[in-house]
Order: sequence, then structure tokens, then C-alpha cells
Amino acid sequence: MNNSSTIRNLMIAIVAVLVIGFGYMVMNQPDNRSVGQKISDAADELPNMDKAGRQLEDRTPADKIGDAVKDATH
Repeated sequence: MNNSSTIRNLMIAIVAVLVIGFGYMVMNQPDNRSVGQKISDAADELPNMDKAGRQLEDRTPADKIGDAVKDATH
């Protein structure tokens, strides 16, 4: 019983490391939008100059989520 418990805990740890690693990779992907796409996204946000300016920057998905949270709390 102790052996199966150790194996189960090891499997849980491995899965947790894989999930965390995958999440890290996804959240830190580079921004692959072209200049035209960035300008188009900025034009969509024009009433709010701060948001429009952010659309022109290279941002990772984590940066975009952080901006959305910041906008929601202000």
C-alpha cells in the first residue's frame, strides 16, 4: 500500500510539473501579429488612447491578461 501511494504521489507531481510547464510556455509566447494587425487592433481601441497604445506593443498572453485585469479593476 505504501508503494502504490508513493507511485500515485509521484504521478501527481509529474502531471503538475507538466501542466505548469505547458502553462508557462503558452503564457510566454511571443506576439506574432504583423504591423498591420497591430494597427488594426489599435484602431479598434481608439476611443481609449491607453488601450490603443498597448495594442501597438509586443505583448505576451500573460501581459494581455494582466492588462485586462488592470482595466477591469480601474
